Amino acid sequence: MKTYPLYLNGQWISSDETIAVVDPATGEVFAQASTVDRTGVRKALEDAQSALPAWRSLTGMQRGDFLLAIADEVRKRADDIATIMTRENGKPLAQSQGEVNGTIDHLRWFAEEARRAYGRVVPHQAPGKRHLILKTPVGVVGAIAPWNFPLILSIRKAAPALAAGCTVVLKPASATPLCNLLFAECVEAAGLPPGVFQVVLGSASEIAGEMLENPICRKISFTGSTPVGKRLIEGAAKTCTRLSLELGGNAPVIVFADADMDEAIDGTLMAKFRNTGQSCIAANRIYVERSIYDDFLSAFNAKLQKQPVGPGLEEGVEIGAMIDEPALATALEMIDDTVAQGARLVCGGKRWGEKGSFLVPTILADVPDDAGCMNEEIFAPIAAVSPFDTEEEVIAKANDTVYGLAAYAFTNNLQRTWRLAESLEAGTIGINDGVPSTSNCPFGGFKESGWGRELGIEGMEAFLETKHISLGGMG
Repeated sequence: MKTYPLYLNGQWISSDETIAVVDPATGEVFAQASTVDRTGVRKALEDAQSALPAWRSLTGMQRGDFLLAIADEVRKRADDIATIMTRENGKPLAQSQGEVNGTIDHLRWFAEEARRAYGRVVPHQAPGKRHLILKTPVGVVGAIAPWNFPLILSIRKAAPALAAGCTVVLKPASATPLCNLLFAECVEAAGLPPGVFQVVLGSASEIAGEMLENPICRKISFTGSTPVGKRLIEGAAKTCTRLSLELGGNAPVIVFADADMDEAIDGTLMAKFRNTGQSCIAANRIYVERSIYDDFLSAFNAKLQKQPVGPGLEEGVEIGAMIDEPALATALEMIDDTVAQGARLVCGGKRWGEKGSFLVPTILADVPDDAGCMNEEIFAPIAAVSPFDTEEEVIAKANDTVYGLAAYAFTNNLQRTWRLAESLEAGTIGINDGVPSTSNCPFGGFKESGWGRELGIEGMEAFLETKHISLGGMG
C-alpha cells in the first residue's frame, strides 16, 4: 500500500503519522497520506512568507506562465489524476475526467487574469496632488478545500491566489487528499519556486486554528458547511483575518408548464444527480407546475432508471458511491423521515449492492414544505419533488431559505425568465441550464451560503488589497 508524502517548501516530506484513504466503492483502505501537526503548519506558513517577496515581485505575465505550465502538466497526467480521484471520492470516472478538465480551464483562465490586476488614476480635487489606486497581493493564503469536488475546488482558491501574487498553503479534505498531491507533482514539474505552493494534511481544527491565529496567514479561503464557516468567522474576528467562504446550499429547481419537457428532465437530472448528489449547488427542492406534475414525475423516473449505478471505474456508470457509510446512513434516515412526514416514495430508498456506500437513486414525491430535506442540504442522490400552482407562489417557496447559493428554472417564457433572474435570491441561477458554472463567471452565494466570489474577474480580486497613493507637490 502506497503512502503519499506531503509537498512542503519544494520537497516531499513523509511522516510517521498518516491517514487512511478509503475507496467508497469497496469500503477498503487503498492508500495512506502523511500528515503534519500544528508545528508543521506553522513552518509551512513561515516558508510561504519567505517565498512571498520574490513571487509577488514577478510580473503578472510571469506568474501566468507558471500557471500555464502547471495546466500543461495536469493535462499530461489527466488520466492518472482522474483515476485516483474516483478511487478516493467514488464519483464516476467520466465526472472525474470532467473535473480535471475544469481544473485545467481554471488554471488557464487565471493565468490570463494574472496580467489584469488593474488599478486606476483618480482625478485630483486639490491643486498639486495626484491620486493612484494600486492593487497588491494580500499575502500568504490558507486554502481549505472539501471532499466532494476535491481538486477543482482547491484550484478555485489556489489559482487566483497565485495569479494575484500570493503564496498558498492548501489543506485538502482528509477523505480525498491524493488528487491534490498528484497536482502538487504537477506544480513541482512546472518549476514553481519552493514555498509558493504547499500541501498540508492533518487535524482540521489544528490546521484551521493555526491559519486563523498566525498573523502570517492574511487570508483564508474555505469551501464547506455553513456551521464550520460560522466557526471560521468567529475565529477570524479575533485577528481580522480576511475570509472567502463558499458554504451550504438549498437550491430550488422550478419547472414551468411551458418548459421543454425533455430539456427540463435532463437538466434536473444533471443538477440533482451529478456527483451522486453530493454538491453544494445540487438540486435540493424540485418544484413542478401542477398541470405537468404527474407527467414530469413519470418521465423523470423513467429517465433515472436508465442511469447506471456502480463503482466509478466501471465503464458507463453515471451514479457512483457516496463518500462513506455515515453519509449513506444519514441519507437513508432522511428518506424514512420524509416518508413518515407524508411524502411518497417513487423509487429507490435503499442501499445498492453488497459492499461500498451506494444508495439506489431515490425520488420522493409530494414532499411537504416542512420536511427536513426541504430545509437542509440533502447531499445524496435523493430528489424531493413537490407541485406548485403560480409563479408568485413558487418564487416565495424558492426564496424561503437561509441559503442562496444556486437556483434553477426551466421555462420558455422570456418575460418570466427576466422576472426569475431578478427575483430569485441566489448567486448562480441556471435557466434552462443544469450546469451553469464556468471559469469566467463569478461563483458564490447569498445569505448563509457564504461571503465573496470565486472565478470570473472577482475570483482574483478576492486575493488583492487596494492601496490609495496620494502624490503631493505635483503642481
